[in-house]
Amino acid sequence: MLKAISHPIRLCIVKRLIEEGEANVTRMQNCLGAPQSTVSQHLAKLKAASIIEGIRSGTEINYRVVSEDVKKIIENIF
Repeated sequence: MLKAISHPIRLCIVKRLIEEGEANVTRMQNCLGAPQSTVSQHLAKLKAASIIEGIRSGTEINYRVVSEDVKKIIENIF
């Protein structure tokens, strides 16, 4: 779990999702200034680690943090 959030982009994604509740890839891409493919790859790693989940809303997928342990870690860090 710690390895999954240790990358700066993934840490930023998780922190932002905790603050905002949920967001889609486009919103995260604009915020991070990273290509959509890069953001999607990082989201896939976070999903594989069961840190986030995606909720389909029409053609969009909104992501949110589901791991309470990660929420506590991020709150303690920041």
